[in-house]
Amino acid sequence: MHTQKIEVSTDSLSWARLAAIVLFAAITPTILMTAPAVAAQLASQWHLSPSHIGDLFSVELGAMSLATLPAFWWLKRVNWRRAALVAAVAFISANLLSMLADTYTVLLALRFASALAGGSLMIICLASAATTANPSRVYGLWVMGQLVVGAIGLAVLPSLFERYGLNACYLILAVLMALLLPLARSFPCGSPPPRVTDALSLPGSRWKAALGVGAVLAFYVSLGGVWTFIGALGAGAGISPQHTGQVLAVATMMGIVGAASASLMGPRLPRVALLLVGYALMAAAVVLLLGQPALLRFALAALLFKFTWTFILPLVLACLADLDHSGKLMNASNLVIGGGLAIGPAIAGRLIETSGGFTALLLGGAAITLLSLGMILGSRPQTPTELEPV
Repeated sequence: MHTQKIEVSTDSLSWARLAAIVLFAAITPTILMTAPAVAAQLASQWHLSPSHIGDLFSVELGAMSLATLPAFWWLKRVNWRRAALVAAVAFISANLLSMLADTYTVLLALRFASALAGGSLMIICLASAATTANPSRVYGLWVMGQLVVGAIGLAVLPSLFERYGLNACYLILAVLMALLLPLARSFPCGSPPPRVTDALSLPGSRWKAALGVGAVLAFYVSLGGVWTFIGALGAGAGISPQHTGQVLAVATMMGIVGAASASLMGPRLPRVALLLVGYALMAAAVVLLLGQPALLRFALAALLFKFTWTFILPLVLACLADLDHSGKLMNASNLVIGGGLAIGPAIAGRLIETSGGFTALLLGGAAITLLSLGMILGSRPQTPTELEPV
């Protein structure tokens, strides 16, 4: 009877921790995931110029990434549950205060504070997922939760903005985060103690860690560069904005399917085989965009790209979790994700301008995708790590 109680308690903890990881990670990047709707409202309600709107989103993305730097100190010293609670309260406060902002400077400062708190929560979610028995499943759900919230937000926010203005978004974020506060106690108290079998204790582990983090950076550079300009590529091929919009809307659903597939297949099939297939299909999707793709080829490439992107990412993050589940590498990945998303479009824009077309961008994107594959395969430990079952 006593054993049965322990098993039930462990199972309950497992589901609560999974819910905490997925739900906190889904809410924190909502502004970025619904950027088109929020940007349009900022232009109409606040009368902001494109440069000011761009700066506002850059600050949000930058603050989420910069949360990595203080986390290198506190991840080993602070109780993760307490840190999650403090970050969640700061996120709620910043969003509520954003409703009262009356100048652009004040709004910018409050959005920085909100994103910094959200980035800290994201780091706790990433690090907590690394301690689980099936990281690929958890990271698949982690990605899927963000995509689902983003899709719902893009569908619902425009009508809410018409009636209540931008404050509706900030209020919803604060209320949702307040509802999640009890789940903060489901996170681990901190990283598990290092074991002799940990991959980072093996010879050459620092090089493997660098390769793993580099693979995430290369993945996001390729992703950010290609996806940012996929609409412009469609327009350049003579595809109407209406058709492009329809294709990208369906692609969002394919992204959810990709993340769900990774969550279901990741723990059951050999990860190397899944990585090889996923990366190969992602590179093929980029190559399909070469030339002047007709609508059918453009749609196939866009859907395949979005599916493989969200299918590969949980597997890549699970590879990092194999190397280290103390939270350090997952914290570093939070920084390089933001860096890759910033670097990719910047490089892509210059390639398009200098080459006068999209060929250099697409060939470079395919090459960087395959480089990421080589790096993540090179980072894999020789011996499996023992992870804390939750």
